Amino acid sequence: MKPPSIFSIATPSIYLRSAIFFTGQLLSTFLLGPIMLLMKPFRFELRYAVANLWVRFNLWLLKVVCGLTYEVRGLENIPERNGLIVCKHQSAFETIALQVIFPPVVFILKQELLGIPIWGWAMATLEPIAIDRQAKSQAMKQILRDGEARLKAGRWVILFPEGTRVAPGQKGRYGTSGGILAHRAGCPVVPVAHNAGEYWAKNGFIKFPGSIQVRIGPALDGRQLSASEINRQTELWIETQMAEISGFGPYASLMHVAAEV
Repeated sequence: MKPPSIFSIATPSIYLRSAIFFTGQLLSTFLLGPIMLLMKPFRFELRYAVANLWVRFNLWLLKVVCGLTYEVRGLENIPERNGLIVCKHQSAFETIALQVIFPPVVFILKQELLGIPIWGWAMATLEPIAIDRQAKSQAMKQILRDGEARLKAGRWVILFPEGTRVAPGQKGRYGTSGGILAHRAGCPVVPVAHNAGEYWAKNGFIKFPGSIQVRIGPALDGRQLSASEINRQTELWIETQMAEISGFGPYASLMHVAAEV
């Protein structure tokens, strides 16, 4: 029996809505990207505020066009002091939504992304920590050096511990850099779990309607815990939450059916 595909569950309406969203996302990038380049001489807070217009517009577009919203639990767990956000990575959704859920953030990302025309150039103005994932030793040094600098400057730093996006129901190997950075900087660590990949898959053109569940965990104290304990507790909390919120979205259902075929 042939395994089911996305074509078997995506209606023409969903395709059309996804195309409209993609068009709006593209046009807003072409509009705001050059503005971000012109904003480069200005202070970070102003650049971030302008970039956030793109973020909020695309979240609005996702809601009104694709019918895809999100629900956040645990906002009370965000401490007043900035720190490290350790988040599950399944989709492009969280790279957008985290910029609204948390105060000003910077991302740890692969350096190739900054070479993407317009979007990557605009992202470069927001002080990300762009690493070469092939040079693991150098990447670790850069994360620690630049991560501490960003934290001291009052930014929140976002780390995807599995290094890349993983499909719903799957788990990658968690890296160690988050715990080391948090312990060295003595900053809070906030774990985040979500099931965005079940509605907006990795490299997925189709966006299914629904409500993405985002959960923010209690902050861990980087001053009190060892690096290894920070990593252990963070991974345990995220994966425990993933077990509770996974398996309900269209992409998850599709993968489940495919596994049974």
